[in-house]
Amino acid sequence: MCAMQRNTTPCYYSDYLQLDKLLDSQHPESPKYGEEAHEEMLFIIVHQAYELWFKQILHEMNAIYGEFNQKHIPEQSLGRIVSRLERIESIQKLLIDQIRIMETMTPLDFLDFRDYLVPASGFQSIQFKEIEILLGLKSKYRINFDQASFYQRLNEKDRNHLQSLEQQPSLFDCVEKWLERIPFFEFGEFQFWKAYGEAVDKMLNSDEEIIINNEYLSDKDKEFQLKDLKTTRASFDALLDEEKYLELKKEDKFRFSQKAMLGAVFINLYRDEPMFQLPFRLLMTLTEIDEHFTTWRYRHVIMVQRMLGSKIGTGGSSGSDYLRQTTENNRFFKDLFSLSTFLLPRSALPELPDALKKALNFYFHPER
Repeated sequence: MCAMQRNTTPCYYSDYLQLDKLLDSQHPESPKYGEEAHEEMLFIIVHQAYELWFKQILHEMNAIYGEFNQKHIPEQSLGRIVSRLERIESIQKLLIDQIRIMETMTPLDFLDFRDYLVPASGFQSIQFKEIEILLGLKSKYRINFDQASFYQRLNEKDRNHLQSLEQQPSLFDCVEKWLERIPFFEFGEFQFWKAYGEAVDKMLNSDEEIIINNEYLSDKDKEFQLKDLKTTRASFDALLDEEKYLELKKEDKFRFSQKAMLGAVFINLYRDEPMFQLPFRLLMTLTEIDEHFTTWRYRHVIMVQRMLGSKIGTGGSSGSDYLRQTTENNRFFKDLFSLSTFLLPRSALPELPDALKKALNFYFHPER
């Protein structure tokens, strides 16, 4: 193996990081109208730090997308994908913590320079919108205000750039296609979903019997729990029935295709099998990334409410009310949060044939 060649030109710290540019990129607006508002520097630096981390997230996501957007994903690629997703998750935790720094600024401090920023807004963070679109939050999945007004707030160059991204497959689309290709549902004479359906019936019938025979429940309580159990049974029925599933998909109860959802359920049920440990980690990391974005939005809502009360945002939205709606609705992988609905206790899982279990394990056969 050849040793890595050393650099031939000395590398100086400040030149490498281009600190002259970086540290000369904070130019408050308030001095243009009078005395500089002290807190405006903090406001600029926090948002610039966000944008730098958004750049790193996009760097990781573009690499992930390149590995995912192919018909066959090698095992070694899955390891890199999971590692990069976990890095994004770590960055998100830092972004959430940055809100604490912003909250050291009081509402009165913010009002010293807020009006000078109109109509600039977080709406115009192109990198954040790229992240959302790449993860799968395209216009048709946004809340109504975003659908109608989002692109109107951007200049033509940024608008055209984001609209071109919307025409490309998202990471959500790639994950869906990958899940649809999960094998092992039928292995020889073994039909997994038939065995799974029988195990579900047995579990739900047992639950029903427990409710009916529970002497500590009133008739009203029993009626409520049996109604809830009926809803659960309907969810299982829809998962296993293509026509019923499509009906729920039309009602936006699911976004994944039925085949992709079945693949995700299968991975979660047999996560302990060596072949599924990386796929399971991948799905869980996507879930956590979605959760962290939701947490970040929620913390942003609380901060904006604290700073502005019921005032409108600088970009013309309804301020904290708008942000609250996006927190609830602008999600990427809601279906992954629904997976626990379809899980069974390990003791109730259909026993996989030995040949299938062998296929799900890694075997080493030494030469004899």
